[in-house]
Amino acid sequence: MRFRHLLTPLLLTAVSGAMAQSVSLQGMLGNKALLMVDGGAPRAVAPGETHQGVKVLSTSGDQAVVLIDGHKATLRVGEVPASVGRAAPGGNDRVSLTADRQGHFFTQGNINNRPVQFMVDTGASAIAIGQAEADRLGLNYRRGQPVMMNTANGATRGWLFKLSSVRVGDVTVYEVDAVVTPAPMPMVLLGNSFLNRFNMRRDGDQMMLIKR
Repeated sequence: MRFRHLLTPLLLTAVSGAMAQSVSLQGMLGNKALLMVDGGAPRAVAPGETHQGVKVLSTSGDQAVVLIDGHKATLRVGEVPASVGRAAPGGNDRVSLTADRQGHFFTQGNINNRPVQFMVDTGASAIAIGQAEADRLGLNYRRGQPVMMNTANGATRGWLFKLSSVRVGDVTVYEVDAVVTPAPMPMVLLGNSFLNRFNMRRDGDQMMLIKR
């Protein structure tokens, strides 16, 4: 198995350089919604106000109704982020991604219905997850198959197992191979065990994944 980018400087690139891709509701402050857009710092936004292109229409209890790219969405505290202009038209069989200034493709998604930050990595054989992140997600990876992986810092032990579901945009894929490594990782690598379920098209800074 190859995971040649696990600990390279590429992974140390700050995700803040990516364009806004998701919005989540982190909490409520009175009638204001604490919105997090593309993993940035939460911002208190009152009904009628707009933050990074996301307009809050109304708030109530632990939820907020927002306008994202011309579409209404209801956000609830703790739920998976909603996409911000990343879902492609044509239904739930494709995902459209835009590269950041360094040419990397970042996107919000979820693993087993828990939110994560992905980076597309066509050099990774499977989805790669740092052990700390796997523990946060509650993954039972230690019951998987022990494997040895080659990284920039040498060989290290990991665990190969299957994720019940992986979701990016409006597309969900089931029973996806993943590996957990003890090495710290700033995000989850979206490797070929997911990407191979799609036909991939690249046009400049745009990437389209169309489910096979």
